[in-house]
Parts: sequence; C-alpha cells; structure tokens
Amino acid sequence: MNNKTINFHSLSRRIVAQFCIFTLVMSAIYGLFCFMLLYNLEDNFIEREILQEASYLTSGYQQTAQWPEVRNAYMTLYFSKSKLPDDVRQQFIEEPNRKEFYGAQERHYHLYTLPEHQNVYLVAEVSEKLLVRPIRDGVLKFLLISGVMLTLVAFVIAWMLGRKTARPLKQLADLVDGVAPEHIPDSFAHQFPHNEIGILARTLENSMQQINQALEREKCFTRDVSHELRTPLAIIKNALEVYQGTSVAKEDAKNIVGRIADASMQMEQTVTTLLILAREEQTSIKKASVKLLPLIEQSIIDHSHILAGKPVEVVVNDNCDTQVFAQQGMLKVLLDNLLSNAFQYTDLGEVKVSYVDDQLIIEDTGPGIEPYISARVTEPAVKGSQSTGYGFGLSIVKRLCEHQNWLLTVVSDKGTTISVSFADASLAK
Repeated sequence: MNNKTINFHSLSRRIVAQFCIFTLVMSAIYGLFCFMLLYNLEDNFIEREILQEASYLTSGYQQTAQWPEVRNAYMTLYFSKSKLPDDVRQQFIEEPNRKEFYGAQERHYHLYTLPEHQNVYLVAEVSEKLLVRPIRDGVLKFLLISGVMLTLVAFVIAWMLGRKTARPLKQLADLVDGVAPEHIPDSFAHQFPHNEIGILARTLENSMQQINQALEREKCFTRDVSHELRTPLAIIKNALEVYQGTSVAKEDAKNIVGRIADASMQMEQTVTTLLILAREEQTSIKKASVKLLPLIEQSIIDHSHILAGKPVEVVVNDNCDTQVFAQQGMLKVLLDNLLSNAFQYTDLGEVKVSYVDDQLIIEDTGPGIEPYISARVTEPAVKGSQSTGYGFGLSIVKRLCEHQNWLLTVVSDKGTTISVSFADASLAK
C-alpha cells in the first residue's frame, strides 16, 4: 500500500488570501462604479445645457417663425443630415437613435433632435467642456493606488483576524494530530470558545471518550474471558477425564454429562454477559423473576473443587430462598465471581451467604483485601485501571454492577464482606 503525503494548507493563510482577493474585487467594482458615476454626471450636465438651449430655440421659432441665433458658441443648429459635421454624419445615418459621437482628434459631440421639427438638429461640440476625460488617467491612477492601499490594510486586518480565528483550530489540531486516542486528555473541550469550534471540540471529546471506553472494554473483555471461562473449562476437563479414565455406571455417566452440559451453559451465559459488558449495550434478554437460592447452590457446586482439602464451611442463610428481578445470566456471573473469590482466598473458617434488606451479602474469613484494591472496587471506573489478586474477579463484578445499576459495597478487615444491593431488582415477597 502506497502512503501518499498529504499537503495541508494553513487556514489563516487561506483567510488572508481570500480576504485580500475580496478586497481587490470590491475595490475594482467600487472604482468602476465611481468612474461610471463621474461620466454620468458629466453627461447629465452637458445634456441639461443642450436641453435648455433647445427649449430657447424652439420658443423663439414659435414666436417669430424664424430660428434665433444659438447662444452657446460650442453649439450649432443644422437643418439637414447632410449638413452635419463629417465626424457625426455617417455614424448618425447608421445609428439614428444615437446621441453621443466621437470624432477625430479627440473631438466629442452630443446631438439633440428638436421635437416636432424634422431634420432640425442641435449639435454641441463639447471637447472643451469635458472634465472627466482629460483627467481619466489620473483618476485611474488614483483608484489603482487606493486599491493597493486598501489591499494592504485588508492584508493586515485579515492577518490579525486569521490568527485569532484559526488559533483555537490550530490548538485543536495540534492536540489530536498523530496522538493515540488513549493519550488524548479526557477533558479538553472547555478550553475552546463557545462557537462552532467549541462544538467541534466537544463532539471530538465525546468521540474520543467513547473510543477510549471501547478500547478499555475490549481489554477487559480479553482479560475477563480467560478468567471467567477457566472454571467451566476445568469442570468439563475433569468430567471428561473421569469419564475416559474409568468405567462408569450409567447413572454416573448421566451425572458427568449433566456437569458438562451445565458447564457449557455457564460458558454460554458468561460469554453473553461479557459481550454485553464489552459492547456497553443493553441485553435483549428481558429481566424476569429469578429464584436466588438455586443459583447460589449451583454456583457453590460449580466452584466446590476450589475448597477441596480446605477446612472451610459454606453456610447459606434461609433468607436466600427468595426471588429477585434480574437477568439470570448476569446474576449467575455475579455469584460465580463472588463465591469463587471467597472460596479461593479463604483457607480456614467459613463462607456465609445471606440476603438481607434487598442485599446479597457474602462474608468470608479469609485474609481480606488490600485497601487500595478495595478502594478501586468501590470507586467509579477509571480508564486503564486494573485489579490484581482478589480484585481481579471483582473488576468484573464492579463493571457488571455498574452496568445493571446495582450498588456494590466491599468491607475488608479480618475477612471480607461484600454486599450487592439490587435496588428496585427485588420483588416483594
């Protein structure tokens, strides 16, 4: 795969360039407008004088039946197209509606046809009356210099605006460019302004948090799978060894197959639960009324091999004969982790299971949990946190309780007491 280097363009430079181009275009349009306005004003003044003279001539003709003398020396009255000046005649024949004509040696004419008088024309040779055309080059030079100065001013303003506008974007780009998602700060959107850049930063922050959470869930999933599947795999392995090693009675074979089936179902429920935690999504399995005591007894049986050779007594209080409103698979994973941990780290004494005031309580007489591990279990999840030892199984319990909105409490001194409050998960007896 060929990696092509992508050349990025500075946003501030783009702003400066576009602002300068905009200024140049607007200066050119404004200069053209001013130039046209000057020409229009000049023509209006000339046309007004011609109309005044034509009105005077028409009024005199109506009174005396003779055309009076033209008062303005630069105006001449003609009574035939053929008498018009050479500079005007041919152009007027070709364009009879034309009023302005250009002649040789920069002569300039305005022609007015007197109304109600056919072939009577008032022609003004206004070359000496023109004000704009003689200074046209100077005006153009002035407009050009003004446009350049305005462009320089626009460049300075655009440079300042571009830096101010692009600074937070550059900061955001520097923050995320080439940085792995787990190394990006958890919270950075607050340092950006409350505008479109702030919206982008908040959206990026949320996306990065979701990516980090997904990566963390993936790490937890791979770790938890090996931990959770160890027990059912050991059950299946031991059952197969027993079945293959000796001749067994039909009844014993059924028990062995039953143990394998139970372990397989436990593996299936465990994988389903861990996938739910890994994807951080609600399970499609609806909560239902679940009998707690059979799940406790099954979990004790599944993990009884941990207690082999240990002088440990398992006590299940009668108050566990109740029902809770939960998902059976998740509840089984919860019990498996809590009881397996209690069995593993209790070498002498007892493990007691009870259900009081809507709380599942598991007490053991083991060595207890290190304070820093207990604190990690009871505090909210922190990105990248891992528990070791006793807390390894509890890390699954912790995330499971957070996912199901169960309250987990750990008290450890001489032994450990773990309680899980199901809140509204309990059913009234």
